Amino acid sequence: MTKPRIAIVLFNLGGPDRPEAVRPFLLNLFRDPAILRVPFFVRPFLARYIARARTGPASANYALMGGKSPLLELTQRQARALEGAFDEVEARCFIAMRYWHPFSDAAARAVRDWAPDEIVLLPLYPQYSTTTTGSSLTAWREAAARCGLVAPVTSLCCYHADGAFAAATAAGIQAAYDKARAGLDPAVKLRVLFSAHGLPETIVKRGDPYRFQIEQSVAAVRRRLEIDALDAVICYQSRATPQKWIGPSTDDEVMRAGRDGVAVLVVPIAFVSEHSETLVELDIEYRDLAEKHGVKGYFRVPAQNDDPGFIAALADLVRRARGFGPGLCSFAGAGLCPAEHTDCPHRRASR
Repeated sequence: MTKPRIAIVLFNLGGPDRPEAVRPFLLNLFRDPAILRVPFFVRPFLARYIARARTGPASANYALMGGKSPLLELTQRQARALEGAFDEVEARCFIAMRYWHPFSDAAARAVRDWAPDEIVLLPLYPQYSTTTTGSSLTAWREAAARCGLVAPVTSLCCYHADGAFAAATAAGIQAAYDKARAGLDPAVKLRVLFSAHGLPETIVKRGDPYRFQIEQSVAAVRRRLEIDALDAVICYQSRATPQKWIGPSTDDEVMRAGRDGVAVLVVPIAFVSEHSETLVELDIEYRDLAEKHGVKGYFRVPAQNDDPGFIAALADLVRRARGFGPGLCSFAGAGLCPAEHTDCPHRRASR
């Protein structure tokens, strides 16, 4: 009996693959109306201005990683591992990056040429935001229409509180916590900072469910940790514009840890692959900040990358999504966001 052919499309941000790609990558990022929410006639000019201003600092960060982002190679490793997790279907993974190659157009053409029986869209963003999964879904639909790709499609919007994802995440945290605790003076307390990429507060107030889903992720992970009297806080990093962003900020929490005389273990709760915001921002910039402010110890939990537990969780999500689809689904099938989160894709679809 012939196995069903399932195309799994992995959504991710993308990153420059050489120093010369930094500026066009930033330009693609800030041209996205989901990111830069200004009138359309202003966006091209403002995007060029911001990209020009940020090229120097961003290039310096990528230079610390060898001149490029590791994100594509890591996503390729995740793709190969995920393909090997299925016996019951013939699964092939395709990568659709949002702001640098391979873009959705190339991925959609590759899926069309492979001629699958079904397509599952799987974001490598556990928590839904209009700025990440929402933007990638829009780009994919447009790309599929342009190349004439027609097949049943199931779109998984989020898996922020999925049990297997939370368990795999908690296992990594527990191992890092135990290791950090073993290396610290027993008198020094260890605080866990669940750090996520931030968003402008206006986007959340307009109904984006991202912060709610971050909080749900942390709650699901905490239930699986075996740590008595856990001292933990959710915080947000990577502020990119002058407007007010959701908080507290990770840098403020690092400085507070110094004032409180505690060590910190930083968990990249919204990132499942290493990239500039983990390898530079968390590992270098915040570590330097911690040393400057007298933090008693600074530790960081690795991103999941191709960790077997994480890959197994993704495979299970694909299986369940196929059962819920075709169409839009969360990890639990229906939408889970409270009514005030009007930019939840399930609520948008029901309007």
